[in-house]
Amino acid sequence: MTVVRPLIGISTYLESGARWGVWELDAALLPAGYPRLVQRAGGLAAMLPPDTPERAAETLARLDGLVIAGGPDVDPARYGAEREPRTGPPALARDAWELALIEAALAAGMPVLGICRGMQLLNVALGGTLVQHLEGHAEVVGVFGGHPVEPVPGSLYAGIVPEETTVPTYHHQAVDRLGTGLVPSAYAADGTVEAVELPADRGWVLGVQWHPEMGEDLRVLRALVTAAAEDGGGLAPTPAAGATGSTP
Repeated sequence: MTVVRPLIGISTYLESGARWGVWELDAALLPAGYPRLVQRAGGLAAMLPPDTPERAAETLARLDGLVIAGGPDVDPARYGAEREPRTGPPALARDAWELALIEAALAAGMPVLGICRGMQLLNVALGGTLVQHLEGHAEVVGVFGGHPVEPVPGSLYAGIVPEETTVPTYHHQAVDRLGTGLVPSAYAADGTVEAVELPADRGWVLGVQWHPEMGEDLRVLRALVTAAAEDGGGLAPTPAAGATGSTP
């Protein structure tokens, strides 16, 4: 029997002057933790560099699931706000491409996972707004921290991870006003919304503010891959020993 694993697209950075070996060139790049996590969770990983937004639906037609990866701050103009001093420089091409991917995926009923920036962009795509600076969730520049998150009982996320867990985190922005239809599904101890989702009748749509690709807990990604397999008729992942615990 031929094994057909679900193909999960992951959005990427587009950076000028990236360096490797003897080269310094423009590059579409992605931290290796993202594709590795998809692979470990039972899926096949495909990188989706920024493209013309009009091609989003055509791109997704080849995929079974979508991950919007972490990255730079969302342009405040996308949610009708003035740029504050601590908001980072815009990534206009990436904003446009990823918003088009989210909108096309929601229209198609495709399973979607937003990670950090991806969760924030999901919120913006549905008409929500962001807090442009938040203290205590990115304590050292360039170093991932960790803090506990508590699931909301009865949520999609709580069905995947029912207990409080400590998650790898690095962000200075957060959800402010929730987008249309989104509901919180996990909180940090300070009340920050750490996960959002759409009701089950809207499909499998989840955003997490933390970085599962920097930990060892496969449950969120395995749930995405399982949903993508069911949606696309592929092979659901086989549970792996030691892969259900919380992140360090």
